[in-house]
Amino acid sequence: MSLRFPLAELPDPAAAEMGRKLFAGPTDFLKGVVAMDGLPPADRPEVCFAGRSNVGKSTLINALTGRKGLARASNTPGRTQEINYFTLGESRYLVDLPGYGYAEAPLPVVRKWQRLLKAYLSGRQTLRRAFVLIDARHGIKKVDEEILSLLDQAAVTFQVVLTKADKLKTRDRDAVLAQVRAALCDHPAAFPEIVETSAETGDGIVTLRAIIAALE
Repeated sequence: MSLRFPLAELPDPAAAEMGRKLFAGPTDFLKGVVAMDGLPPADRPEVCFAGRSNVGKSTLINALTGRKGLARASNTPGRTQEINYFTLGESRYLVDLPGYGYAEAPLPVVRKWQRLLKAYLSGRQTLRRAFVLIDARHGIKKVDEEILSLLDQAAVTFQVVLTKADKLKTRDRDAVLAQVRAALCDHPAAFPEIVETSAETGDGIVTLRAIIAALE
C-alpha cells in the first residue's frame, strides 16, 4: 500500500531548471494589502504562504528568492496584519500572509484579519496553491488546524511545507511525520505530498521552486 502524504521527491533536471529560472529573475515587493479592494489585478497565477508565528516563513521566502531582506518578520507579535504581495518576474505573484497564532494580538485585530483572510482565500480566483508552513519539530498544532479547515471551506488546495527540518532530531522524525500525515487525512483540500525544507541547509528549496514554477 502506498504511503499517504509522502515526502516530495527531488524534481527532474528540467523541472528543477524551470524553478531555478523563475526564482533567478527579478523578485520585488509590490504592496501590502489591508482590504480586498487593495488587491492587485488578478492577471497572473499566485501562490500564498501561511504559517504560525516563528515558523520561519520569512526566512523560507528569502531562501526561495535568494534575497535575505525581501520578506521581513515583525518583532512585535500580531503587528503585521497585511497581505504582502511580491512579483515573481512578470508571470507570478508570491503572497506572504501574516503569521497567525499570536495570543498577544488584540481581539479586534484578530477578527479583522480573519475576515480579510477568509475573503482572500474564497475570492481570489488566481490563487493556485496555499503553502502552509509547519515547524518540523512540533508538527501540526491546534492553531494550524484552524487555517487548514478554512482552506478546506474555501476549496483552496494547500500543501504542507515542513520548516527547520535540520533542527529535527533523527529519532523524532518518524513520529512527527506520522502525526502530520494523520492530521492531513481529515482535510480534503490537502495536496497529497509534503515538502521538507531547511532554509539553513537549502534542503527542499529546489523542490519547492519547481513545484511553484509548474503551477499555471
